[in-house]
Amino acid sequence: MRASGAGVSRRAALRVLASAGSALALEGCAALSANAPRFDAADLTSNPTLLVATSRKAVNGGRERPWFGTERASRTTFARARLVPPDDSRFSLASVGLDDWRVGSVEAVGKVGDLVDQTAGTRDVLLYVHGFNQTFETTALDAAHLSYGIRFRGETMIFSWPSKAKLLDYGYDRESAMWSRDALQEVFSGLIASPAVGRVHIVAHSIGTMLAMEALRQIYDLHGGVVVEKIGAVVFASPDIDIDVFSSSVQRIGPIAAKITVITATNDRALAVSSWIAGGTKRVGSAEKAQLERLGLRVIDASQQGWGLINHDLFLSNAQIRQVVRAAIDGRPIGGA
Repeated sequence: MRASGAGVSRRAALRVLASAGSALALEGCAALSANAPRFDAADLTSNPTLLVATSRKAVNGGRERPWFGTERASRTTFARARLVPPDDSRFSLASVGLDDWRVGSVEAVGKVGDLVDQTAGTRDVLLYVHGFNQTFETTALDAAHLSYGIRFRGETMIFSWPSKAKLLDYGYDRESAMWSRDALQEVFSGLIASPAVGRVHIVAHSIGTMLAMEALRQIYDLHGGVVVEKIGAVVFASPDIDIDVFSSSVQRIGPIAAKITVITATNDRALAVSSWIAGGTKRVGSAEKAQLERLGLRVIDASQQGWGLINHDLFLSNAQIRQVVRAAIDGRPIGGA
């Protein structure tokens, strides 16, 4: 375990435990994986590079760890982050869950269009928008875990907004997420306009779902149906957004709504706290499945898939729920969890 990434490594170890517990104790999503096709290795295996867009202010010019901090930047930064995969040999720390991916270097580029290799043919992009209490590096590593876990073939990208990465700074995080919606719209516009990008698949978590929905509303208002063809799957995992606000937004994004898959858990303790902070308003991620299905959305209730205290990041820690993300991207039917 590297001292500089101790917090990241602890997160990885907890997810190993969570996955093991799910495999031993849970059968509710067996239908999701029993007939799932086998996939090739993720592109991150051969090219461990993340595309980066961030509204965080750079630290030390963005040339060394932590690269980007908690403050809000005056403009969006675009970069490539070179990842160092864990040593997965038989006797390595990674083989027992005690080593992890890490960010080795970050190299800035001029604009979003410079991120994608224009000579490599058309490629899909998996864009991950993180949630509350995240650093730039934990965001990058969560995206790596997700992309590697679903064996994604294409470019993996993060949008990292300025979270304080502290449990007691929920208010700052929520405001920073909303403040970042124009920057995320800029990212959407650049990816959609690029001839080198096929479809843009969006996975947003927690407060990040509120940010992603706002940016989708803006891009749809601006460009209308032109953007629909380029938007692939939209997966909202444990959405920390008011149910009434969300319902209104679904009506404003036209055909994009039909692309949405929502992963919920009625026993998500993090969303219970968020609801309390918000005056008792219901959060989408802990809503009843039927209520969301009436909006015309695909919904996976993952309440029976978590055995931990929080149950807020099952799309990362649970192999069956990761298959929900993969099925959405592939356009395959998604069974009930």
